[in-house]
Parts: sequence; C-alpha cells; structure tokens
Amino acid sequence: MKVNIEGISPNMIANNTYSSNAIHPGEMIKDEIEYRGISQKQLAAEIGIPASVLNEVLNGKRAVTTEYALLLEAALGIEADLWLKLQSEYNKQIAKSDKSFMARLEKIRNVAAFL
Repeated sequence: MKVNIEGISPNMIANNTYSSNAIHPGEMIKDEIEYRGISQKQLAAEIGIPASVLNEVLNGKRAVTTEYALLLEAALGIEADLWLKLQSEYNKQIAKSDKSFMARLEKIRNVAAFL
C-alpha cells in the first residue's frame, strides 16, 4: 500500500519504491559454491539432482523449491528458510514490477475500500 504525504511525490517515499533489479537466490547460491570451490557438477551429484536442473536454479531459470532449499541446507549448512525467504522476496519483486498486475491490485484495493 502506497504512503501519501502532501506535497511529496509518492515515488520519492522509500516505502513506495521497488527494486528494479530483483536478484534470484540462485545467484547467491552460485556465489557461495564458487567461494567454497565446489563445482556445480559436484554439488548436483552430492544433493542428487541433475546438473542441468541445478544450473537452471543458479541461473534464475528455475525457482528454489522447498526440496531444493532443504537439499542445499544439508550440503552447505545454510538454513533452508533463508533460501525460501530469498525466493519469496524475488517472486514478490517480480510481481511488483509487472505494471498490469499492480494496476489490478490497485483496482481491487479501491473496490475493497468501499466495502
């Protein structure tokens, strides 16, 4: 919900802005395994998924599911909840960057305000 302050453009209020550069959690996972010197192929074999699937996650073409998050937690020792929260935030940023979806939400909010 947008905050309105008289005399200030709504786009200048921090709570009303959205990042235009959504970062998929796969990028962070990729950074982590590179830092540890683990190849994608090694990690995929360790957690029991095809290397192509892991590559899709790391390149933001596939979501970090609950199962993948738990597998990563087991392999890397980083809590699954972190990966799931990052995925959820990414999904929300992507949705908020969709102008037609945001217009739809605004229309619903306007209707709901009168109920």
